[in-house]
Amino acid sequence: MTHRYLTLTVNAGVATVTLTQPEIRNAFSDEVILEITEAFRVAGERPDVRAVVLAAEGTAFCAGANLNWMRRMADYDRAENLQDAGALAEMLRTIYHCPKPTIARVQGDVYAGGMGLVAACDMAVAAENAGFCLSEVKIGLVPGTIAPYVLRAMGARAGHRYFLTGERFDAAEALRIGFVHQVVAAEQLDDAVDSLLKALLVAGPDAVRTCKKLVLDVAEREINAQLIASTVEVIADIRASEEGKEGVQAFLSKRKPSWLS
Repeated sequence: MTHRYLTLTVNAGVATVTLTQPEIRNAFSDEVILEITEAFRVAGERPDVRAVVLAAEGTAFCAGANLNWMRRMADYDRAENLQDAGALAEMLRTIYHCPKPTIARVQGDVYAGGMGLVAACDMAVAAENAGFCLSEVKIGLVPGTIAPYVLRAMGARAGHRYFLTGERFDAAEALRIGFVHQVVAAEQLDDAVDSLLKALLVAGPDAVRTCKKLVLDVAEREINAQLIASTVEVIADIRASEEGKEGVQAFLSKRKPSWLS
């Protein structure tokens, strides 16, 4: 697929998806949504990719929907809106369920649908000057499609405030409520992302993939016999796997595991 609105590069096991429309603050349209979906699908399937970084050019990370797309949406009937929202939902699902760990590199402001992009990633690092806003209510809309991901990131209590008020909040507040994992000076952003990547790349690739699925399967679920049984199966499977055996043997032998050699 030819990309017009983003770039996808792979280097040393890391795929970087970069939004490349700084002139419109990386606001997305239906075309951009399809490109992001495809980029994460491809990155997730490539055997040479161990982690995926979502980045953006310019002063803003993502300002949500672009104006031309919004003008078109204003004339959609309900069936057309269902189809349109379904494509956005599929993009977020693809990012959230990407089998490789994902990191949002947030260098600037994040508004509306852009909040869903950040929330759908496993990890988020933000520059201290970045601002955040769930602005939908200001124009009579709601953050419906992004809600499952944003609420998992910031929690229901923060959601009650920021969904309802549409207030802008800063990176320090985003960190406090758990929406991002780390806030650093702008010039330290790449170092912070690289630190996370370094930790991911020295871990067992199958273990990382299984851990991500474990989080998705277990979070928010009732701790019952079925859940306990499934977690028992997960650890038994990984211990019996080739990678699991190699990792334990390398640890006991005080040597590097095969995936680092």
